[in-house]
Amino acid sequence: MTRKALWLSATSAFLTLFTIGGHAEDRVVNVFNWSDYIDSSIIDDFTKETGIKVVYDTFDSNEILETKLLAGGSGYDVVVPSGNFLARQIQAGVFQKLDRSKLPNLSNMWDTVQERTAKYDPGNEYSINYM
Repeated sequence: MTRKALWLSATSAFLTLFTIGGHAEDRVVNVFNWSDYIDSSIIDDFTKETGIKVVYDTFDSNEILETKLLAGGSGYDVVVPSGNFLARQIQAGVFQKLDRSKLPNLSNMWDTVQERTAKYDPGNEYSINYM
């Protein structure tokens, strides 16, 4: 699966879940990710295909991400922490559990990718690895 396909699958999945508080009818997804992880053309393509605007903010350290999440009210729908920080943030209660019934493309995820994420999120209850 290509990065673009994984990005679209993961982001689409989160549109119905909103880990931190958006609403699907807003037609906007707020993403907080590492700089240089996603090419801007992929974001543009996603918006063209779905009609959903992407507000894409970046960070350069896990500490910056974690500080925003723990402060609450960040407004981000999709965040991309490193694995060890993911585990800490799950324990801190900053994420909602995924509703797998709203994620039909999970069946397309590679087992090895899900197993890698399960090291930090047992059962993949809160996260989807897209790389």
